[in-house]
Amino acid sequence: MTNTYQSLAFNEADGVLTVTMLGPGKGNAMGPEFWEELPAAMDEIDKMPDVRCLLFRGSGDHFSYGLDVARMLPRIASMASGAPMADERRKLMAQIRFMQSGFLKMHQSPRPVIAAVHGWCIGGGLNMIAAADIRLCSREAKFSLREAKLAITPDIGALQFLPHIIGQGSTREMAFTGGDYDAVFAERVGLVNHVYDTPDALFEAAMALARQIADNPASAVQGAKEVMNYGIGKDIDDGLQYVAVWNSSQMQSVDFGEAMQATVERRKAAFNKKSERGY
Repeated sequence: MTNTYQSLAFNEADGVLTVTMLGPGKGNAMGPEFWEELPAAMDEIDKMPDVRCLLFRGSGDHFSYGLDVARMLPRIASMASGAPMADERRKLMAQIRFMQSGFLKMHQSPRPVIAAVHGWCIGGGLNMIAAADIRLCSREAKFSLREAKLAITPDIGALQFLPHIIGQGSTREMAFTGGDYDAVFAERVGLVNHVYDTPDALFEAAMALARQIADNPASAVQGAKEVMNYGIGKDIDDGLQYVAVWNSSQMQSVDFGEAMQATVERRKAAFNKKSERGY
């Protein structure tokens, strides 16, 4: 990474980039630094050809407490400080749209994104992991879409992403109650793929999964994510047409030729390790 970040730390190894949230608020609360830095970080990551999978996690005892209300309130309040109402609304909407952009970039990134959740995952934290492709957690993890208790509507992606992950009923329950939900609930409704006994076991398993993904040809993995993202909200035939177009190109790739040759020769294929969209 070429930029300097206060709220995020990065470690790249074997095609996996681990992104660790640092705070600076308690419980990795998401303050001004986080909201400004995540979109920039995702743009920078998108230009890293050696990165083939992203792993997001929190530092310390928790994934994230969500929005750092104490540190964000002055910024939000300054947009409602006596200016004409239309101006205030435009500024607040622009702020919300900017805060949405980091999570949207996670969802749209060609790289698969894994979220490893331990401890609390509240509000903005839950909005964030909803933008990931795969979610894992430790047994003590707790999840809360807490916005209702702050008299606001979740507005950073959860209501758009979660229904495709856990269904309308479970999303509405979490959003309407603002309640706390444990790892048993998260696994039952499909919010997480797997639950591990300890945070250490979680992080070890998340890294193993990320490396397994990174070992596959980047074009194939990124193609699967592209096709699945495209299919959201469309009918089956639209999706089938899109993947037919996609694979008609992919079957001309060097990696496809190598896979076929390796299969015939009964050896392990030597795939290209560069991300297709890295430059």
